[in-house]
Amino acid sequence: MLNEIQKDAKVRMQKSFENLEVNFAKIRTGRAHPSILDSIMVDYYGSDVPLTQVANVNVEDARTLSIQPWEQQMVSKIEKAIMTSDLGINPATTGSLIRIPLPALTEERRRDLTKVARSEAENARVAIRNVRRDANADVKTLLKDKVVSEDDARRAEELIQKVTDEMIKKVDELLAGKEASLMDV
Repeated sequence: MLNEIQKDAKVRMQKSFENLEVNFAKIRTGRAHPSILDSIMVDYYGSDVPLTQVANVNVEDARTLSIQPWEQQMVSKIEKAIMTSDLGINPATTGSLIRIPLPALTEERRRDLTKVARSEAENARVAIRNVRRDANADVKTLLKDKVVSEDDARRAEELIQKVTDEMIKKVDELLAGKEASLMDV
């Protein structure tokens, strides 16, 4: 019983951390990276599919991404999907090749993106703490129903707290790395 609660809590905390990594990938630094476009969905014959399933995405240079659609008729749909995304980037099309120039980040924009990163990290910490709260509530329910002893319940809560501390430390380390890459000129 207690092992299942602990494993479930650890898995849910890990998912919160992985979600933070995905959200951090969306926050662009000054450099071009194909993962910036991971969240873009393109209309492909009536269904939305990720951009990477209808085109090749490459880095041309430090500030330019190139997209080579596999089908000519997808060029306009990819352009539209990029323009309507919340990334704030504008594609430039030459024939069947789409180029995305990424403007250099200003100091003010870097600070704004750092604030966004801190907010995302705090959301991840809150999610991890919520998982801890739920797991501890489950342990207390087992204790109240006299399924486990007080010693076992206390040990389980200590282990859950240890996992929580480890995950929050990982979140803080990831945030520090993202802030450093954002402020790097």
